[in-house]
Amino acid sequence: MTAGDYRTALDAAVKEYEALGQQRRDIDDRLAQLAQTIGTLMRLLGLSPTVPLGLTDACRLALRGAGLPLTPMDVRDRLQGMGVDLSIYTNELSAIHTILKRLNDASEIRAVAKAGKPAYVWNHPTQSASIVPPMGRLAVQRDADEPPASPKRGKTRRAR
Repeated sequence: MTAGDYRTALDAAVKEYEALGQQRRDIDDRLAQLAQTIGTLMRLLGLSPTVPLGLTDACRLALRGAGLPLTPMDVRDRLQGMGVDLSIYTNELSAIHTILKRLNDASEIRAVAKAGKPAYVWNHPTQSASIVPPMGRLAVQRDADEPPASPKRGKTRRAR
């Protein structure tokens, strides 16, 4: 195989990786929307969820599906809309603030300003980047009769 073949394979792998990452983000967004719809419909029917959702995971779902910055109060409203029982917390906003701070520290979400107030957005994974220099720098053309260049060695100084 030639360097061009490897480059083609690398480009195909990167393209597929990015496409799958986008599909994952789309699926996560849709799951968050469905979780909110299910929570709302269950509340309207007077049903309670069979699998309780922890506050951290609930906050993740609320932020993933939002697509826009949410203040802690917005997150609380979305959680209530999803049917998350916040009555178990003495101070629900304090608990949400703590969760959002931890998610921000873990780089799962990003803090931004919304109308002068702190807000948070889901921190989408970055696009993949090549970790190698462009092929032009890697491929060195030389004649078949020319011997490979030996590495240059600099003078070293002894420590006194």
